[in-house]
Amino acid sequence: MTTPDADAAFADHFSPLADRYAALRPTYPPELFAWLATLPERRERAWDAGTGSGQAAVALAEHFAEVVATDAAAAQLAQARPHPRVSYRRAAAEESGLGAASVDLVTVAQAVHWFDLDRFYAEVRRVLAPGGAVAVWSYLGVTLEPAIDRVVAHYYRDVVGPYWPPERAAVEDGYRSLPFPFAEIASPPFRIRQRWDLARFAGYLGTWSASRHWSDAHGGADPLAEIAPDLAAAWGDPVAERDVEWPLGLRVGRVED
Repeated sequence: MTTPDADAAFADHFSPLADRYAALRPTYPPELFAWLATLPERRERAWDAGTGSGQAAVALAEHFAEVVATDAAAAQLAQARPHPRVSYRRAAAEESGLGAASVDLVTVAQAVHWFDLDRFYAEVRRVLAPGGAVAVWSYLGVTLEPAIDRVVAHYYRDVVGPYWPPERAAVEDGYRSLPFPFAEIASPPFRIRQRWDLARFAGYLGTWSASRHWSDAHGGADPLAEIAPDLAAAWGDPVAERDVEWPLGLRVGRVED
């Protein structure tokens, strides 16, 4: 299913590396979805907007009878993870094609900063059923060990820093600077935790939108070459797995009466 807006211009920073994005991005903690599932009065249908490769949608399907997962990028949906209770549709977040009052939970994982917020929030109010909830989240700065963190901070700020899209600022503050016109619900803290070796971690850095924009501006060169020796020295044994963590910036609410 494709809504009219799905072919309109949108900030598509990830389709050129959709396969790598699907394979290399961290996975969200199961306890996040278990908690989100406690919020709506029913668990009939969830809508995951800006689903990308469907990571959040598949996790939601463990708690809801049906999950509709939409994205405006066909390349992202081509990498989506199949699940019997998840239906993938190409649609803009601002025009989902869903019926009015047909959704019990709306989620957006690491994507709402790309949306036209006024139109998206109007769509949320239209599709949410009574007693429903909406949750948007991003993951914040990655942390490992101090020596590695210093190299990553240099890469983030000094190497690819000028190539971050301006929307990135909203991610850095956990979406606190974005409007959120709902009756807000306090949430417990959640963190992503992974165990990665050096190649896996470097692959993740390469999926950053700023990494791709740097590469485009430098004739296809790899920006990670700028930090490779320092990162390798800080990591040590490249096959050694290290703890990698990201705190989540989460905002949750209900439509106000």
